Amino acid sequence: MINNVITARIPEVFAPLLTSHYRIKLYYGGRGGGKSYAFADSLLIKGRMSKLLIACLREVQDSIKDSVYRLLCERISFYHLVDYEIRENKIINRLTGSEFIFKGLRDTDIQKIKSLEGVDIAWIEEGQSISQKSWDILAPTIRKEGSEIWISMNRENENDPLWTMLAAHPDERTFVAKVNYYDNPFCPEELKLQAQKCQKERPDDYLHIWLGQPRKSGSMQLIYPAMVRRAFEPKNILPVSPLVIGLDIARFGDDRTVFCLRQGRICHKFITFTHQDIVSIADYCQVMIRDYKPAKVFLDAGGIGAGVYDILASRGLRRVVRAVNFGSRAIAEDRYCNRRAEMWDNARDWLSSELEVQLVPNEELLNELCSVNKAYDSKGRLLLESKDEIKKRLGRSPDLADAFVLTFAEPVCEQAPPPPVCSIEKLFSDDHSGGKW
Repeated sequence: MINNVITARIPEVFAPLLTSHYRIKLYYGGRGGGKSYAFADSLLIKGRMSKLLIACLREVQDSIKDSVYRLLCERISFYHLVDYEIRENKIINRLTGSEFIFKGLRDTDIQKIKSLEGVDIAWIEEGQSISQKSWDILAPTIRKEGSEIWISMNRENENDPLWTMLAAHPDERTFVAKVNYYDNPFCPEELKLQAQKCQKERPDDYLHIWLGQPRKSGSMQLIYPAMVRRAFEPKNILPVSPLVIGLDIARFGDDRTVFCLRQGRICHKFITFTHQDIVSIADYCQVMIRDYKPAKVFLDAGGIGAGVYDILASRGLRRVVRAVNFGSRAIAEDRYCNRRAEMWDNARDWLSSELEVQLVPNEELLNELCSVNKAYDSKGRLLLESKDEIKKRLGRSPDLADAFVLTFAEPVCEQAPPPPVCSIEKLFSDDHSGGKW
């Protein structure tokens, strides 16, 4: 009987939460749609029907107060569900044995997430803030037969990782639905009045806050998703320029060493390595120089990159290899605060060119390229936010993007014959993880 009362207060648009089985159920939209209430009520019903392990997850959870724990407690009280026992850090149903647990996905909790193989339903709240790194760990962990992942989100940007990976092109195992305040019959009248006021006075904010549309690419974003997606589209461009290689060298254990190969208006390939020492990286680079004769190799000289450059220089490759310090003075010092801002802006110019350009289609690369925000110093020079801020937002270092922008470190004028691009497949696979040649 109580379950029927709860069900009657769940808007019809959320019926699939209780009546249909999908691996992923993703609801998005604006404020007032009732997503959190519907998810909480549906899970409380399910927890009363059979024994379930339900994980309530979010990207960052410094304490239980940051989770949906409080919301669940309020709904239990609202419906007088005396069969639920509220404990300090979990909620248990005394009759069925169902258990609600609460975890953060980032930083110290990430190892704990790997052990949640017995979870029946994972509720990801604020899905727009989930990084690809966290998803790549979570998705294979929720592996129990018949398990589901429920996601509630208010879209923030066009390239939110979960939206791009799951909702933009959903498969048959993924259910996606949009719900706004006008779809919720229980939306308070006060919220409706606020929405109407916002629609009249701030129409752009209304679209984002109340209709769930991603924010428009703001003036502080350096590279827009539309630029990158246009470059992803297949084109018939002949490689007539010298080959240039950008080499971003891993600084920490989770970072990758990435080679990017670009010829003029074509970016051919990214080759990644992990857990390599400086001698091995220098060896890989030397083979590429020998076989493909690039006009220049621009490598990131920060961190251990300086050691890689020293090895290559000692082998007589100083003419080809150029060490680039992202924090050094820009070539056009009157326009850019440092070399990093200059290279990124050169990459932006390449992507926005009226001439056709071809970029390797890669959603991870898109996210990285579109993650950088810009500002200007007191002299009006372009300045980019720190790499640490970008890494915090992405959940990883933007290694692919940095390797790509390194190919724009300096103009390359040598007229070397173009290398046999197709033959690169004979030497390199898409990814290397520590093996020797």
